Amino acid sequence: DQSEGTPLFFSGLNVYLAQKFSCFKKAPNWLRRMLTAEWLLNWLGNFAGKTRGADVGDLTLSMMRGESGHQARELEQLISWLKEHEQPDVICLSNALIAGLAKRFRAELGVPVVCLLEGEDAFLDSLPSPQREDTWAELRERIADIDLFIAPTRYYADTMAQRAGIPADKLEHIHNGINLDGFEPSALPDDPPVLGYFARMCPEKGLDTLVDAFIRLKQTGQVPGLKLAVGGGCQPFDRAFVAEQKQRLRTAGLLGEANFRPNLDRDAKLAFYRELTVLSVPAEFGEAFGLYVVEAMACGVPVVAPDDASFPEMVEQNQAGVICEKGSAAALADAIGQLLLDRERLAKCAAAGRQAAVQTHNIERMAEAFVARLAKLR
Repeated sequence: DQSEGTPLFFSGLNVYLAQKFSCFKKAPNWLRRMLTAEWLLNWLGNFAGKTRGADVGDLTLSMMRGESGHQARELEQLISWLKEHEQPDVICLSNALIAGLAKRFRAELGVPVVCLLEGEDAFLDSLPSPQREDTWAELRERIADIDLFIAPTRYYADTMAQRAGIPADKLEHIHNGINLDGFEPSALPDDPPVLGYFARMCPEKGLDTLVDAFIRLKQTGQVPGLKLAVGGGCQPFDRAFVAEQKQRLRTAGLLGEANFRPNLDRDAKLAFYRELTVLSVPAEFGEAFGLYVVEAMACGVPVVAPDDASFPEMVEQNQAGVICEKGSAAALADAIGQLLLDRERLAKCAAAGRQAAVQTHNIERMAEAFVARLAKLR
């Protein structure tokens, strides 16, 4: 672990306390270090859930303000440590929500700053007003402090160029890659065929739309014996929604035809993908990338996705499946049914998706492209 022995900066607890209590900005360093203890953060993590934009508007804006935000002391301590211990050649920010750090990094360290783009627009749009508008405005002001933005798809590069005002000469896309170890092709079972979903079990990812489509397919008898397999993250605040979907299946007399497997580890996830005949995650928001698409492709599982956001680029251009009208359970059911009944097309999509994952979306290729692009900044 290359991080062993490295102090933790911007720990969630210190960031939160600095935001909520002005007196904490003067807290002694020994107390701040104590609050970064691994055992404490792990214990608090047991109570954590998904961060909701509606709850952290002020904090998000403060972080975007960087040197003038409530977390400025954390930033200065990080810079001091980097000067003394690391002397980096380039700084890479994991997402645009921390773009506010870039100005001080460039001024004090004298190195380029790169920022990854990872779907921030949906989160920023979920902030309450006026923090939503103020944070977007602050991000646009901070674009000048960053040398390069890297998006995971052309779609998301274009989206953030428009919404955040990123100039073309500061923007590039490099497709995300995955570690392909353990990703083996599915046999695409047809007795029975299995319709899969693997993402957080929530409305934003369209699980309810997929349940609608599954019920339609079963009621019409279009695909004999069809089963539904649902995997992915399910936190305490997701349980009521998942219970609603199970009740809808129960009412339709189909709960026994579906199984839900939440919070799988990596080995169980790989086994899950290999059980599928087709995967569909009909996301309702503008998906910047969709890791589940590449994971399904790596297992040779065809994908049915909405004709929206990054899906045409990831699914259609790679010939890894089919796209259909966004938000329509009827269109989704029709697309899934037609693909499942066309074994020749199903096999072609499986092979094309697997090939694209191996050749284009592997982690080695991503790393090579990333390093090559960083080298041009020096």
